[in-house]
Amino acid sequence: MSQTSEDRSQTRGNWTAALGEAAERNLPFSKLLPGTQPAYVASWIYVFGVLTLVCLALIIATGVVLTIFGPSWWHTSLAGHYINSLHFWSVQLFFLFMVVHLWGKFWMAAWRGGRARTWITGGLAFVVSIIAGLTGYLLQTNLDSQWIAFEAKDGLNATGVGAVFNVANLGQILMFHVFLLPAVIAAVVLGHVLWVRLRGVVPPIDAAAIEAARSEGASR
Repeated sequence: MSQTSEDRSQTRGNWTAALGEAAERNLPFSKLLPGTQPAYVASWIYVFGVLTLVCLALIIATGVVLTIFGPSWWHTSLAGHYINSLHFWSVQLFFLFMVVHLWGKFWMAAWRGGRARTWITGGLAFVVSIIAGLTGYLLQTNLDSQWIAFEAKDGLNATGVGAVFNVANLGQILMFHVFLLPAVIAAVVLGHVLWVRLRGVVPPIDAAAIEAARSEGASR
């Protein structure tokens, strides 16, 4: 339904109304929760993005539990050791699925069709996740984390980053790992998913040729 001039005059200067109209126009409910997808989405390469999101959800859930009980809880509790193991292996699968997803979309030229923002947000999520992974290793509160911290310290100090990011400061690393970096990752992933919904999943490079061949075969 088109907006009348009277409606436009009532919402002019109202940023909340303008934001709502833009969201309704660009992200209708049918795009946010589509009931159907193209046939090529059944290919296995399209599965790894969803698997990455599943691992991210499990990372957040187990991370919340570890945060509630403290960074050293898993050393003295069997339940804590189990939750920490779930958290650790979820991270490993998260990066595995993300790398496969990233390379798969690279060879599919996933930035085609106005999807550059989708590609950029996906790459940004990968970079921020690497930093979050480093801070996670620094929070193990064992000899391994101490060795990683003091090896990383020299490299970061050489670049000047150590002035604001002290890998030997457990409190600062805890803040980065459980609050700041997860918030950035969540925002970037949300933007990535919204752009996927807005532009749709990228078709295979030869999708047009395949569809044309199918149409030609059906017409015979």
